[in-house]
Amino acid sequence: TACSGSAAAAMVLTEAHPPIRRVSGHISTLLISSFNGYTQPGAQGDVSCLLKGFAMPAVIVILVILIVLAVAYINIRNGIVEKENRIDNAWETIEVQLQRRNDLIPNLVETVKGYAAHESATLEAVVAARANMTSATTPEARMDAANNLTSALQRLLAVAESYPELKANTNFQQLQGELTDTENKLSYARMSYNDCVLEYNNAITTFPGSLIAGGRSKRQGFQLASASAAEAPKVQF
Repeated sequence: TACSGSAAAAMVLTEAHPPIRRVSGHISTLLISSFNGYTQPGAQGDVSCLLKGFAMPAVIVILVILIVLAVAYINIRNGIVEKENRIDNAWETIEVQLQRRNDLIPNLVETVKGYAAHESATLEAVVAARANMTSATTPEARMDAANNLTSALQRLLAVAESYPELKANTNFQQLQGELTDTENKLSYARMSYNDCVLEYNNAITTFPGSLIAGGRSKRQGFQLASASAAEAPKVQF
């Protein structure tokens, strides 16, 4: 082979020049001691055999890199799924409070109607907003319907300010207190939901999550229609 021919030529050269033979002997000793664990017996002078000795460590390094990348991929993907689940859980909390508010409205409307029956336009607006809230199916549609209902309730309670007897009614006071408590809980639920949405959106739009998101799109937070809608409806007694 070419390697064997080169080795034979080198042997002739070193035999003819003793100094070169001594230097060659030192170099051979160093090479053999350095690569003793990677060379095959009887092939220490064959460069191709030395290269073969590095194949196994290279494969191990590649495998380790692939394992690390796989673990990182799984962790990031699981993190995105967990954040998505937190959004769904936070939305369920909002749904509970929205339903509780819907349950209070019929009694509230009937109570107000007993003292302010001629405020039919305001009462009908509340009833219609509640119906729209009930029929909405998607989170986006329910957010819009919830904002409209909040505005309608604020107008209704503002009207109640003009009726002292209504404000003094025990049933009305109880309903208004429950409604205020529900609105406060709904406010905290919205903040929690929006925090979860922000965390999720950041995870799928920043590197490396954007490469692993798998076509997921950004979620929409619960935006209030106006700044006044952020306040729970209140009536001063």
